[in-house]
Parts: sequence; structure tokens; C-alpha cells
Amino acid sequence: MELRLLLRSSESLLVTFGIPLGVLVFFSLVEVLPTGDQDPVDFLVPGVLAISVMATGLVAVAIQTAFERKYGVLKRLGATPLTRGNFLVAKGLAVAALLLVQAAAVILVAVLGLGWRAEGGLLLVPPLVLLGALTATALGLLLAGSLRAEATIAATNGLFLALLVVSGVTFDAGALPGPLAAVGGYLPMGALGRSLSVALAGDGLAVLPTLALAAWGAGAVLVGARTFRWEP
Repeated sequence: MELRLLLRSSESLLVTFGIPLGVLVFFSLVEVLPTGDQDPVDFLVPGVLAISVMATGLVAVAIQTAFERKYGVLKRLGATPLTRGNFLVAKGLAVAALLLVQAAAVILVAVLGLGWRAEGGLLLVPPLVLLGALTATALGLLLAGSLRAEATIAATNGLFLALLVVSGVTFDAGALPGPLAAVGGYLPMGALGRSLSVALAGDGLAVLPTLALAAWGAGAVLVGARTFRWEP
């Protein structure tokens, strides 16, 4: 049911599928963003995968859950045999399933439509995407359980845009001031983008960015477990 709810929302599908694929195709064909010494499509594929993860796990889940809380859905579900833990696991599994489809779509469009070829590391993509999904979903649920629904819309979209600018996933982070680029690379979107970029370049696992991503996820889970409110 959680997966059906995610797929039923045309606005969510535009954010989670349309925007990342649009970014990939447009900026691969129109070279207007600084991508260092890399071909635009090589630079953009891992970044667009990271954007997809954050768009689904952070933005879509946070807004959906915030309004479920506002309208008393979470409160009513508490009176059913479905436990709260199972409810959260269901949300996580729905996001993971959708993101695996998104990742496959991004790679297929890149390969078939843009002539992209991975240097290696494709086997690392699913576990990294799943780790990113856990982190993004935990952050989304943290916001949804702590803020009013209207505030959640503003906070998630603002956070998403900020991450998009400072994480170096759509343009070379060298174009940013040094300290900002360093910090952005270890924020959730930047850490996931770096991990995927290193993996797809055939250089194995980027340990520090992956650990940073896992730390963000663990922190969000721990804080969310203490602050999440089920009542409207």
C-alpha cells in the first residue's frame, strides 16, 4: 500500500522520476555546467542517482507522512494490528523498491540514450542506493514527525535545494568556495554522489563518504526515534 501511495501521487512522480531524468538528459546534451575534466554524462550519472534518492526518500516521504499525521491517519493506524515499527519498515521498503527502479531507469537512459559506459562498480550501486534510501527516508521521517505539515513542505524543499547547490552533484564542486565544497561533499546528497562516482569510475568503495552517509542515517534514526510524534 505504501508503494501504491507513492506511485499514485503525480507530483511525487514528477519530482522523483521527471526532474532527475530531465537534469541528466538536458545537461548531458547542453554543456553549460562545469564538470571538471569529465564528460558531462560521466559526471552526471552518479549525481542524478543521488538526486533521485533524496527526492524520493527526503521530499516525497516527508511530505506524505506529514499530511498523514496532520489528518490523523497515523493515529488511526495505531488502533489496528499494524505496529508502528512495521509501518515505518513498510515506508522504507516502498522507498527502496521505487529507488531501485529509478536507478535502473537512470542507468538505462544514460546507456541507451546518451552513450554512457560505466568503468566498473555497478555491483556497488544497489547497496549504495539502499544505504542512501535509508538515510534519506530517516531524515524525511524525522522532519515529518517533528514539524507541522505546512512547515515540512517548506523545510524539505528548502533542504533539497540547498543540498542540490552545495553537494557537487550537478556541477563540479571546485566552482564553490573551498570550505563550502568540503562540507557539501559530506552532507547526505554529496556523500552519496561521491560514493557512487568513485564506484562507477571503477575505483572501488569510497570509505569516508560512505561512512558519512551511514552516520547521517544512524543519527536521523536515533533522533527521529525520540522526537517523532504520531499525534496530529
